[in-house]
Formats: sequence, C-alpha cells, structure tokens
Amino acid sequence: MTATIDTPTVLRPHAEQSYAHELAALAAADDKPRPPGWRLSPQAVVTYLLGDGDQISPKYIGPRRLMEVAVATLATDRALLLLGVPGTAKTWVSEHLAAAISGDSTLLIQGTAGTPEEAIRYGWNYARLLAEGPTPAAVVPSPMMVAMRTGAIARVEELTRVPSDVQDTLITILSEKTLPVPELGDEVMAVKGFNVIATANDRDRGVNELSSALRRRFNTVVLPVPGSVDEEVDIVQRRVASLGRSLELPEVPDAINEIRRVVTVFRELREGLAADGRTKLKSPSGTLSTAEAISVMTSGMALASHFGDGVVRAADVAAGIRGAVVRDPVTDAVIWREYLETVARERDGWKDFYRAAREAE
Repeated sequence: MTATIDTPTVLRPHAEQSYAHELAALAAADDKPRPPGWRLSPQAVVTYLLGDGDQISPKYIGPRRLMEVAVATLATDRALLLLGVPGTAKTWVSEHLAAAISGDSTLLIQGTAGTPEEAIRYGWNYARLLAEGPTPAAVVPSPMMVAMRTGAIARVEELTRVPSDVQDTLITILSEKTLPVPELGDEVMAVKGFNVIATANDRDRGVNELSSALRRRFNTVVLPVPGSVDEEVDIVQRRVASLGRSLELPEVPDAINEIRRVVTVFRELREGLAADGRTKLKSPSGTLSTAEAISVMTSGMALASHFGDGVVRAADVAAGIRGAVVRDPVTDAVIWREYLETVARERDGWKDFYRAAREAE
C-alpha cells in the first residue's frame, strides 16, 4: 500500500495522489461495467488518460485508439507492452494506467542489466531465514507478488534491459497467473484485477531481446512521437506548466514562442529536414525527444525566473538546446554548427536565438 505522506511537501507525488480529485469524480459518475478488481470502467480509464475537455485534464495527447487498445488489453488475460523511442511517454502512460485501474502506481520493478530474479519473484529476510528456516514470514515479497496477492497492476520498466534469464521469470506468472514458492511448497495465485504493464525502448533492440515465448504473453502497443509540431508544442506546454507548479517556480509569462522554437529545432534535427522541406540536415546521436524538450524549457523557466526578468527568451533556452543536441563533442558539435548556419541564421525572427546559441558554444 502507498504510504501516507504530506503530498504538498513531495517533489513529485504519485499519479493517484496528484489526480485524486479527478479519479474520485470519474468513479462517482462511472456507471459502466467494471472488470473484476478495477476501480473504473475501461471507458472511464480512457477518459482519465485523454481528458474530457472540462474537469478531467489530458494525461496523454495522441491517438485515442492506442489508449483504447491498451486499456482493453489490460481487461483481458494478456499483459501490455508499451514500446517506443525514448521520450514517448511510456512510463507516464503506464503510471496513469495503474493509478486509474488499481489506485496504486507504486508496484514498480525497474529493469537494469543487474536486475535479479528476486526483483520479480521474491527475496528472503536472511536473518529470519537463518533463525527459522524458510517460512512465510521470512519471504520478502516483490512488487509483482504484492500485485498478484492484491489484484493490482504491476509495472516493469525497461524490460529489454533485464537479463534474458530473468525476463523469462515472467512466463509462468503471465501464462499460469501463479508464482511458485518451492521452498515453502506453496504458490501465490493471482487475484482478479492483476496484470502487468511493461515498457521497452525501441532503441534497445538487440540488448536483451524478449524470447518468443515471453513476447507472446504481451500485447504490444507502440507509442509514436507526436505527429505534428502543434501536438508536440501542446504536450510540452502542458507538462512544463505542471512541472513549474510542482517545483514552485516563480510565475512567468506565456513562453509559447520559445516552446515552439525548441520543438521546431528538435523536430528538424530529429527528422533530418528543415521545416521548408528543402534543406536536408544531419541528425545528431541523441534522441531529441519530447521529454528532453520539456527539460530544456523547464530549465529555461528557472533561468528566466531566478537570473532574468521573468520572461523566457532565446538566451534562456539556447544552452539547454545545445546540451541536448551535442552529446558527442566532435560529431554532434559539427551538426549543431551546420544547423545554426544553414537554418537558424537565415530564419526570420531567429536572429536572437542564433546569437545566443553561438555565444553558448
């Protein structure tokens, strides 16, 4: 269970805490059938994710059908795999899905190259194990075991970074809905409402590919990059405003012009083509994701608030953009200079950005 905390003092509350009023409003008005163990109906979960244009704010801006497929998957016996390039809101969506369905997004397993089998199955309190032998009291349950016992959603982040033999621990859990505990001659049987949401980075293919047996247990939903500049600007604007409130940054005037500039730079370099459709560009080694654009703008807001006059200008975002683009100090630096000289320098209304970017080098 989520610990009781003073939410206003927390840097980043969990989704079910930040949006408790929205979840409560949806639950009160929800008269649609709910799958066993769910706090909301599938239709209400999708409304929570996409917003209703009134009381419910959008958490995900993108194709509605993707969210419908994701939610419908979790209402079946198949697990959900959210796949996409970095910065496509995979973690964000998985957190909000778990919050809306189970009311608890904290049953999280972070996948890394060093993730052990115990992180998915269970561990032991070795002091009790030595004193008492293998007993139920000596078992340290994993988030997966807790989710199975309580009928909740378990989340696995960066599944393809987990070693292959540890990944396959999930096969029995997902197919049989049981977790054997052979040391006790027992097993944990999943309660209705249990399911798994995993995320994976598109660029990690080949790191630890999922076995065909494990992949069959998942329904894969690919989260795309935003389809247009306006859509990406909307996402960045909403998230930057939310982060600004959470970080208690001083109020700044509308920074939509600089948000659009950051998004434009990232999209042009990401796609290797300037907005005019004629100028071809080299793409840098970084992903230049929407999440990085949010980070650049949040940093720009802090600079403008604490070291400027409170208005976000080109100089406040130029260094952040350069830091996101130039990951390789040799190759990426050349690509960045070419962009400045061939695109930014010649674009109407971008002289201030060109000067600020050159000064930041």
